[in-house]
Amino acid sequence: MSNVNMIGIEIQEAERIAEELNGLLSDLQIFYQNLRGFHWNIQGQGFFDLHQKFEELYNEAAVNIDDVAERILALDAVPFHSFENYLSNSGIQSTTNVHDAETAVMTVVNNLQKLIIKEKEVLSLANEADDEGSATLVSDMIKVHEKTSWMFRAWLK
Repeated sequence: MSNVNMIGIEIQEAERIAEELNGLLSDLQIFYQNLRGFHWNIQGQGFFDLHQKFEELYNEAAVNIDDVAERILALDAVPFHSFENYLSNSGIQSTTNVHDAETAVMTVVNNLQKLIIKEKEVLSLANEADDEGSATLVSDMIKVHEKTSWMFRAWLK
């Protein structure tokens, strides 16, 4: 019996990576839903710009969610697919009733920080396991999330 899966990753390492990816999937799902709420509920002077930006970000998050779930499947695991799983496995808090720009943007910055930390954890595990697919996936997300974080932090100044 082989100790590697169909894509050449040791089964035990693939399971660990998939577990961490499920945590990332949970974070992305809550991040996505927070962004939807900000998009719908933002009010005030920055409405037009932020309404559009939040839509851009939740569309990007939706793509990331799908990519992470498909990577979990490629690792021979099952992606979480219930809100109960997302809420109990996410390091990001669900946010409701945010209408002002500063609170929304600060929440996005904080959520991005948590995503980046989680992505770097997955990246480290993937690199140790020689899992180029997972490493590339999260590396690309880190680059985008770090830039987005910088832009929102600049907006806050």
